[in-house]
Amino acid sequence: MTRRIALGPQTLIAIGYDMLVAAGAWTVAFVARYQFAMAPEQLSILLSTLPVVVAIELACFVYFGLYRGIWRYASMYDVKRIVTAVGVSALIVPVVLLLWRHGLGVPRVLYFINPLLLILFMGGGRIVYRWWKEHRQFSELKRQGRPVLLMGAGDGARRLLLELERSPSWQVVGLLDDNPAKVGRDIAGCTVMGTWEQVLGIARRTDCRHVIFATPGASQEARRRAFDLCEKAGLDLMVVPDLDQMIGSPRKLSEIRHIELDDLLGRDEVQLDSSGLTRQLNGKIVMITGAGGSIGSELCRQIARFSPQAMVLFELNEYALYQASEDLQRLYPEIRIWPIVGDVKDRRRLQEIFERFQPTVVFHAAAYKHVPMLEELNSWEAVRNNTLGTRVLAEVAAASGIEKFVFVSTDKAVNPTNVMGASKRLAELLLQRIHLRTGLPVVMVRFGNVLGSSGSVIPKFREQIARGGPITVTHPDITRYFMSITEAAQLVLQAGQMGAGNEIFVMDMGQPMRIADLARDMIRLSGFSEDDIGIRYTGLRPGEKLYEELLAGDETTLPTRHTKLRISKALEPVSAEWEAQVLSWLNSEGSGSDSQVRGWLRSFVPEYAPPADLEVVDPSTSLTGTGAESASSATGAGEPVRLVLVAGGGEQPVSARGTISGQV
Repeated sequence: MTRRIALGPQTLIAIGYDMLVAAGAWTVAFVARYQFAMAPEQLSILLSTLPVVVAIELACFVYFGLYRGIWRYASMYDVKRIVTAVGVSALIVPVVLLLWRHGLGVPRVLYFINPLLLILFMGGGRIVYRWWKEHRQFSELKRQGRPVLLMGAGDGARRLLLELERSPSWQVVGLLDDNPAKVGRDIAGCTVMGTWEQVLGIARRTDCRHVIFATPGASQEARRRAFDLCEKAGLDLMVVPDLDQMIGSPRKLSEIRHIELDDLLGRDEVQLDSSGLTRQLNGKIVMITGAGGSIGSELCRQIARFSPQAMVLFELNEYALYQASEDLQRLYPEIRIWPIVGDVKDRRRLQEIFERFQPTVVFHAAAYKHVPMLEELNSWEAVRNNTLGTRVLAEVAAASGIEKFVFVSTDKAVNPTNVMGASKRLAELLLQRIHLRTGLPVVMVRFGNVLGSSGSVIPKFREQIARGGPITVTHPDITRYFMSITEAAQLVLQAGQMGAGNEIFVMDMGQPMRIADLARDMIRLSGFSEDDIGIRYTGLRPGEKLYEELLAGDETTLPTRHTKLRISKALEPVSAEWEAQVLSWLNSEGSGSDSQVRGWLRSFVPEYAPPADLEVVDPSTSLTGTGAESASSATGAGEPVRLVLVAGGGEQPVSARGTISGQV
């Protein structure tokens, strides 16, 4: 192994220092042994052995790389190298001296004292230099830094404190901890000044306006309590998203930011089965539909972490597709990215893509999802995109023999009250039929609202706050489940890896949150009060219900090996006759009115219950025109049609009969 050192001025100074230390340690040990009263013959032995000892030790220092480090950044790693080098030299010195007969008069105790003194002088010199250098560099800047308190007095606070000591932006004036036994103690030279409840008084005494939450792994209740205490005290609460990542990040202290809504939700970090996901995705060609959307683009980023061979990004919105593909190519240049503009309802385009790129895993995230917009004026498009598009994609994927088809569903598919939820539930039922008919390994994943996704309340509330308010909320008691985009995408991946086929996975969404409380949190996080912004209640919108459910009443769930995923034991699959009727309707020409679409959905999805104030036209009484011409492929023009509703394995005939007008 070649040991090279750069003989610059600093290296020569370091070598000179170590030579003086080596000579001094041997001399001090020798003189101390004779109690500072050496005879001429003992002084002669010292002078004759000194050059040999220094030469051996210096050779060991060079060999073990002591001069490749920088004293300014001296650490325990450098101390370990010093101990190793000194230890080896301590074994070589007596052997060489005895072989050359120079060591005959050397007291044996020197062979033990000299290494200890050498380690002390060399290690101490480097540590003192680092302390002096940092103290000189940061002492003036530190006096200019903003005073800050740390909430927490554990290991996380200690590590953060060591990082903040080098920061010209912050000056830590004290710590706060919930444990009264820690009050008055010191951590890394900083005193625990009191408990969290005393933050107001301590902040006034120290003229502090900022607090950093330094308790990694704290519960949602602890974070919210800290936020409430700081808000009442008029202090800015800041957080470190992930202390371990910050310590290893080149940006380090720039990671400290103001507390955000995600922090108050208290969602635990998702633990992924990395080995299982690597087996499923590594080296594979993965296709993601809706790749430009909120969930789709985050799915792309999460999938890319597992090094697929290539990714097919399928998206109807050209600009969103451009943004997603550019982002991935910048972050993962080693992965082949194919951005494809297309519609999931276009069978010919999908067949072309599958034949050309041959994806083995498909994540279907493309969907229309804005409930009020889809309820009126756009109901038929919602059904065609969310239901027919899913069915077309699944059949093309099944014909291609893919390994896994993961369908991103929604909590609104459970006992749906709107067209969006009913269209997703209808897609789930069709996927069950396709699985039984073709063996397609399909996995369905339901979850609730995602913070910050396109069309969610978060961006809307931010815009309303920026305009000065008021924030509009539909109902004081309306609640929703929330999770972060990253968490949702990771759990979709995990469910896809765990599923074998024809399962519905339900995410643990935690506790539902009142939208009004969410609005209040956002107002407070923006530095305003409710009096400044205000909240105005507008009433429930078409198709909206007060609360969402993750499971239908007659469904049960079973735990899985992942704590945040449960598997649903769904109803019995629907019949082939039911499937034929649904497909005849989906493939028919003409959309019909929104009320007619709701009527057909109610006939095919038994649990769908539109609000009483919305018009619902029974399809059996309006079979002329629009989307009813092809209600049954088994009948001819002008023939009566009998609709059969199938649920739970049994057939339930629709009461009314009608006559088809037009060609079937």
